[in-house]
Amino acid sequence: MTESNTAPAPDERPVPDAVAQNISDILELESRELARTTRAQLWLERLSRGLARPAFPVGLLLFVVAWMSMNVTGGSVGIPHFDPPPFAWLAGLLTLMGVVATTVVLIGQSRQSTLAEQRAHLDLQISLLTEQKVTKLIHLLEELRADLPGVRMRHDPHVSELKKPTDPAQLASALRERDSTNDAGDRGREGTT
Repeated sequence: MTESNTAPAPDERPVPDAVAQNISDILELESRELARTTRAQLWLERLSRGLARPAFPVGLLLFVVAWMSMNVTGGSVGIPHFDPPPFAWLAGLLTLMGVVATTVVLIGQSRQSTLAEQRAHLDLQISLLTEQKVTKLIHLLEELRADLPGVRMRHDPHVSELKKPTDPAQLASALRERDSTNDAGDRGREGTT
């Protein structure tokens, strides 16, 4: 019997431990968030997903056409006119459906917005921690380079800048200043056109 030297298929390769731990951590965060979600919120989100499917507007259109057809031509086949033109009951029903659909979507968007804010905050924290670690690594590499006798010393202004920790408040201030400058420039261009 000969041994096969082929590599395992991508689906058969084991997931590295670090990746498996990250997946586990993310799933745990999501399950904790799901545990905090009420049954009503879950039901409304399910309803919102149903409203977002292409079948909903098609079904609604078919319902409106059937309603109008029964009220316009129904008398000729023995169906009583329960909502004659201008279809006041249909208009009221569609308005109610619009209000309910809008409310359901807004509730779902509110929860999704909260989740997105939490994830963005987590991303920011991880980015800041990563920046701190990278800065520390640059310091350590520079110390190692200084300690190794066979490595010549040289000045690298780029490395000198990278060794400085990033100040998030200063960065946010610079971004706000740049945005306000861009907004002022946009307003100035609008005034000249």
